[in-house]
Amino acid sequence: MGCSFELGVVMASEREANILLDEGVGEIQRIEALLSEFQEDSTISKINENSGGNPIAAEPEVLALLERSIKISKLSKGYFDITMGPLKKLYQFKNQTFKFPEKKTISRTLRKIGYHFLRLDTGNGTAQLYQKDMRISLAAIGKGYAADAVRKKWKKHNLVGGYIDASGDLTAFGKDENDEVWKIGISNPDDRNQSLFYVPLQDAAVATSGDYEQYFMHNGVRYSHNINPKTGLPVSGVKSVSVFSPSAELSDALATAVYAMGLEKGISFLNQLPQTHGIVINAENKVFFTKQLQYEPIPA
Repeated sequence: MGCSFELGVVMASEREANILLDEGVGEIQRIEALLSEFQEDSTISKINENSGGNPIAAEPEVLALLERSIKISKLSKGYFDITMGPLKKLYQFKNQTFKFPEKKTISRTLRKIGYHFLRLDTGNGTAQLYQKDMRISLAAIGKGYAADAVRKKWKKHNLVGGYIDASGDLTAFGKDENDEVWKIGISNPDDRNQSLFYVPLQDAAVATSGDYEQYFMHNGVRYSHNINPKTGLPVSGVKSVSVFSPSAELSDALATAVYAMGLEKGISFLNQLPQTHGIVINAENKVFFTKQLQYEPIPA
């Protein structure tokens, strides 16, 4: 899924802990085989390769995730869109000398973007991209889904607690090795080794979308690797967005959507969602919180 995973469990037996860790790795590998756009025989790759063609048979599990992705697209008014892969190919985000694509190229590519062009037929078990050269990418929701799936399996067993860390997107439950609630450090966007504050994470998940490594400077403005699916342009003005919710899948998708929305619209959007909180750090490193978010500042 284009990211690394770190798994941890807290329990008395090392042997049983290793069994659960192996079970978690196996579940991630199973899901990757379904969702990866980089594996030719995955269901998502088959749907992508047949864009503009006939419907493709898809597992109920895949169809359900695609259906939830469309619902989040509608909820976020299109700021989250799993079909925006072609836009990302227009840009290189390695902080090198950069030239924006021509407006007509962006405009032409935008015609290949749109979650409403993804048609699902749950009755017949098929998925179809209506336009040729469209592509689905589940990079902004797939790893969260995998983390939730591992947590669901683990909670059937007798363990003190556990966590699944998907390249910084973290879901945790139970207690840590000190019998305390898990805490997540929110990183300084300019130094990932430095945490700005801690947030308790009890049977919940957090996902962070940031420009830590993939960004570029253009005319003195820092642009993120996150693309606004409405304009086809990279986002500026925001360095980091962290979203807390009961689900890693939901947090993952919402962090991407809020980043594209921008500060004011994003905070307002999150404040309207139940059991959901967020932190936004803008280009000037100012930190903004949604209502009622509990956090612990780190002494300077």
